[in-house]
Amino acid sequence: MKIISMIPARYSASRFPGKLMQDLNGKTVILRTYEATVATKLFDDVIVVTDSDIIYNEISRNGGKVMMSKKEHECGSDRIAEAVENLDVDVVVNVQGDEPFTDTESLSKLIEVFKNDPENQVDLASLMVHIADKNEINNPNTVKVVLDNFNFALYFSRSPIPYPRDESVNVKYYKHKGVYAFRKEALLDFYRLPMLTLEASEKLEQLRYLEYGKRIKMVETSVEGVEIDTPEDLERAKKLWK
Repeated sequence: MKIISMIPARYSASRFPGKLMQDLNGKTVILRTYEATVATKLFDDVIVVTDSDIIYNEISRNGGKVMMSKKEHECGSDRIAEAVENLDVDVVVNVQGDEPFTDTESLSKLIEVFKNDPENQVDLASLMVHIADKNEINNPNTVKVVLDNFNFALYFSRSPIPYPRDESVNVKYYKHKGVYAFRKEALLDFYRLPMLTLEASEKLEQLRYLEYGKRIKMVETSVEGVEIDTPEDLERAKKLWK
């Protein structure tokens, strides 16, 4: 089984433009993420795919592997799908460019899902973290996921799900981390299929998979790190890095 990691890297993020080129204790965020992913030693290859000359030059001049997107894309999955369409791979792991605290333990759990799935029942796998803080549960920037009894995703939402109609029920809430592992075929299906209403409404690309009947296996991790979406996140990341 050939497994590679692709890191989609868009320069003009809406909430924090240029965030991937911000300094994180001596190196840019995107370079930290690339180096952390390589350091796991889990992949046959690690490649940044970007629409930005600035990011392309940053990775290439530091000895990394990087590809330019040929087209404009709405989301990271589309960008990766274009890049891997003609590559000989079985599983593609998408590490977000703003995840400099990417760790070996979490990624190895994702890869194990496919190694333990000889009948190809899983189309993709992704990570989740248990959350208990009510502010985080109600924060629309925190994407929640609900599961069936076999840890397959039922739905993702920016809203608190499940809704606590009966607060005496001991419900666990999970935050979805934007790290995915795809079978190549599922990723290419995503690329070719149009966006439907749930994805358009919530602005969550993972809903496209569910709307077209793909099966997403969720894997719990205790490693959260910091996803850098805002300048405040960057300051938290700097303190954590020290």
